[in-house]
Amino acid sequence: MLDASIKEQLKAYMDKLQQPIELVAAYDDGPKSQELRELLEELEPMSAKISLRTEEDPDVRRPSFAINRVGTDIGVRFAGIPMGHEFTSLILALLQVGGHPSKATQDVIEQVQSLDGEFEFETYFSLSCQNCPDVVQALNLMSVLNPKIRHTSIDGALFQDEVEKREVMAVPSVYLNGATFGQGRMTMEEIVAKLDTNSDAREAEKINGKDAFEVLVVGGGPAGSAAAIYAARKGISTGIAAERFGGQVADTMGIENLISVPYTEGPKLVAAMEQNVKEYDVDIMNMQRAEKLIPAPRKGGLHEVRLANGASLKARTLVLSTGARWRQMGVPGEEEYRNKGVAYCPHCDGPLFKGKRVAVIGGGNSGVEAAIDLAGIVGHVTLIEFGAEMRADEVLQKKLRSLKNVEIITSGQTTEITGENGKVNGLQYTDRNTDESHHVALEGVFVQIGLVPNTEWLKGDIELSQHGEIVVNERGETSLPGVFAAGDATTVPYKQIVISMGEGSKAALSAFDFLIRNSADDSDSEGESDSAAA
Repeated sequence: MLDASIKEQLKAYMDKLQQPIELVAAYDDGPKSQELRELLEELEPMSAKISLRTEEDPDVRRPSFAINRVGTDIGVRFAGIPMGHEFTSLILALLQVGGHPSKATQDVIEQVQSLDGEFEFETYFSLSCQNCPDVVQALNLMSVLNPKIRHTSIDGALFQDEVEKREVMAVPSVYLNGATFGQGRMTMEEIVAKLDTNSDAREAEKINGKDAFEVLVVGGGPAGSAAAIYAARKGISTGIAAERFGGQVADTMGIENLISVPYTEGPKLVAAMEQNVKEYDVDIMNMQRAEKLIPAPRKGGLHEVRLANGASLKARTLVLSTGARWRQMGVPGEEEYRNKGVAYCPHCDGPLFKGKRVAVIGGGNSGVEAAIDLAGIVGHVTLIEFGAEMRADEVLQKKLRSLKNVEIITSGQTTEITGENGKVNGLQYTDRNTDESHHVALEGVFVQIGLVPNTEWLKGDIELSQHGEIVVNERGETSLPGVFAAGDATTVPYKQIVISMGEGSKAALSAFDFLIRNSADDSDSEGESDSAAA
């Protein structure tokens, strides 16, 4: 099942096992059980510390297998075959159950170990979901760190009866002790924060005790990461506060236009960015959402950023790089049926609609790419574009038109998402040429209509465009002296990763220039006037 090169790599990893582990397999008579048997029988001889036996409990999901540390209560379970995006989850589970230390910070490890109670987690994933491994790996590690935590990750495509019964229509979907716990990408810090209700107050107290930074970056995507690195390289005190490190990139599947990197995927790029930032003296404050900007009372003074947990951070200069999020249609039924048929990530949730009818809203590159991908999984795709023509690249349009299970509707305005029994059953759209209303029966709607900047918290304190973007000039300067901005939250055109990285670097260099021209000692004097964005 595994090719020779993968086997060699795995053997090298298995040399790192410190404790004996046991693979406990539960098979049935199906072909997937045969695949699982082949995989586990290939894993067993890779280390003398690995043993394999068959599960006798008739109530265990099949096919599935547990990875247990011999002689302890430590273990994790996979229901399905963890290949695709989950192959890394399998490797990490083997290593961590086998005693190999994780890369989690000591603070988080101690927080997990101190959790008291009985926590039985179940995570439904799909093998094509790039966000699922973060959740699976986080919960697996938590179950290794604390025996009171148990985790089973379940391939929704193999356990359709459970998916239907629990009405799982988005992955990852996490259940705790049988009740819904959360959906979508979550880090271990986010999961622990939901379980440890006092964590916000402790974190706020810690943040309030920090000294003022010379450069504070708000946002942890490509622009924010680049800004933090460039600032830290200047030897000045640098902090980065991010609601979610990586931002929108973490939800991106294939990336093929990052210069010198022929192909990568969002989560891999985010991990690389975070590792790069950690190589420098940068104070990383993750899971911190900015809520209010209080500008410095004078040029060269301290700006203040108030956070959602009640804490405040101060800095002589700021780089705002809060990015953007998926734009919603704002029609009746969209919010009501979110994750119950309304989705925004075709790569993550597409497999859950296998053989069903879905719609894609939006005829730009993202929409057409989504429709092409979905056409290979679902029964039928209806693409609805508001304009008279699709806006995607011609090569994508040509590919889409060649697919037999795709219908293209232009000049169509979606007016409502309809549903029944808590799930989507169709959508209503208006033909903008005739004003006639039409209903399309389907089970899923994938919204792909662009992005909206995360700048609501800045209204009234800084100049924004009519689209809510932060207005910047060629140096990344905003309307406030000492405040710079970069990335998808700004007026800079073409929202691309490589552009955001460049703009973030530029903003940090501009911040450094501002600092040396407006030293703290003469901040009250009338120094050289800096230009501001028009």
